Amino acid sequence: MITEIAWKNVWRNKTRSLTVIASVAVGVFAGVFAMAAINSSVVQRIDAAVNEELSHIQVNNKDFRSSGDIRNIIRDYDKILSVLNNTPGVTDITGRVILRGVASTAAKSTGVEITGIDVEKEKEMFTLSGKLIPGTGSYFGPDTKGNTVFKPVFIGEKLAKDLNIIRYIITADVLKKLEEKGVSSGVTAKLLSIKDQRYTSDKKFKRAVEGLLTPKEIKKYALSIREAAWSYREGSRIILSFLDMNNVQTGAAFRVCGIFRTNNDILEGTSLFVPIDELRKLTGMPAGTYHRVIARLADNDMTDDATRAIRNNLPDYEVLNWKEIVPDLAMIADMMQQIYGVFMAIILAALAFGIANTMLMAILERTREIGMLAAIGMNRRKIFSMIMLESIFLSMVGGIAGMVIGKVVIAITAKTGINLVKYSEGMEAIGYSAHLFPTIETRFFITTAVLIIITGILASIYPARKALKLNPVEALRGEK
Repeated sequence: MITEIAWKNVWRNKTRSLTVIASVAVGVFAGVFAMAAINSSVVQRIDAAVNEELSHIQVNNKDFRSSGDIRNIIRDYDKILSVLNNTPGVTDITGRVILRGVASTAAKSTGVEITGIDVEKEKEMFTLSGKLIPGTGSYFGPDTKGNTVFKPVFIGEKLAKDLNIIRYIITADVLKKLEEKGVSSGVTAKLLSIKDQRYTSDKKFKRAVEGLLTPKEIKKYALSIREAAWSYREGSRIILSFLDMNNVQTGAAFRVCGIFRTNNDILEGTSLFVPIDELRKLTGMPAGTYHRVIARLADNDMTDDATRAIRNNLPDYEVLNWKEIVPDLAMIADMMQQIYGVFMAIILAALAFGIANTMLMAILERTREIGMLAAIGMNRRKIFSMIMLESIFLSMVGGIAGMVIGKVVIAITAKTGINLVKYSEGMEAIGYSAHLFPTIETRFFITTAVLIIITGILASIYPARKALKLNPVEALRGEK
């Protein structure tokens, strides 16, 4: 009976109740959607770290990471392979040779990390081959120009820009493509003044284009112009220099077989990949030796247990998982559930004041009614329960509406994505994608529902205490 009375009381003043419910719904939706967007950024970063860069577990020579010395190699690969194969959860294993060196073109030089890989095995374990920019070649494919003469190398877009391999040029074909994309003829006419001029960097090209267009035109067309003017000559040559096993400077000419694009400028700008046998020949490393052995797991949740098992069986090696290699990312991932709770608690705490204020107003309007209920025998506990249930109903109806709206919007944006292109440079500089696909775990909604109920209970305490302090006789004498 108390529940039925409380529910009817909520709808006695529909305008006021709907206003409170709408406020709660908007607040809950904002919190749910914001956390889904934040969560997607972390999830995408973890996926990229595991699938493009690190995998789940790495086994290194104990001195290799600290010194970078080519001679700190893993010689008993078969032993490590046996341990990894017998570790529950391990699905794929590969080895890498890693050198610190210098990449040079006729225009520029820069320090890089040269990674020798088993091409086919890496293609199975990592998704980097799928990040190939169309039109730049292939992932160590036979169709790559010059592969039969020069050793192939797979590099990142940022490194290609740093070495002036990627350029920007406005040609007649580019102008035609821009017009087909809907760029106004007035804009393409302005670009004629820089037609056929080559720009060796983003900054130079951006400066030239911005000097010709208005701020409004820049905002609308700059990205399309840059993408259309992007130019690359397939099979560009790079000279790689590094130390061999005798600490003697050596190197060779390589042809770029393809260029990859990720959301991580650090990976793109410092790492390049070549067939492992080529590095062994150039450095004099014995066959079957590696600097790093990498293991992939069936499930990311098995990482900690698998790491402990491998570490116990390989005490003479450095065994690290992705959480230990990028501890800041691991910390954020482990704290996400707590972050969800705190974030939603702050939002709901603010909404609680609105609910409490509404309930207090309702009680002051119903002073005579509450006095009558007390006079006919309704005890203090039932009056308290009635007020509390009204508050819970208000918060729950608004909360459920907010979560439903949030779930629908998340489902839509999970397909279309949220493009934060304005912040791409800063986000990609630290490895985070500027194109978010919101996602959230089901348990977040369960946590939110519990917090909403607690909010309703807390918001009802002061109004309910106020109602209990009413004297039945004085209440009945109040104005009708």
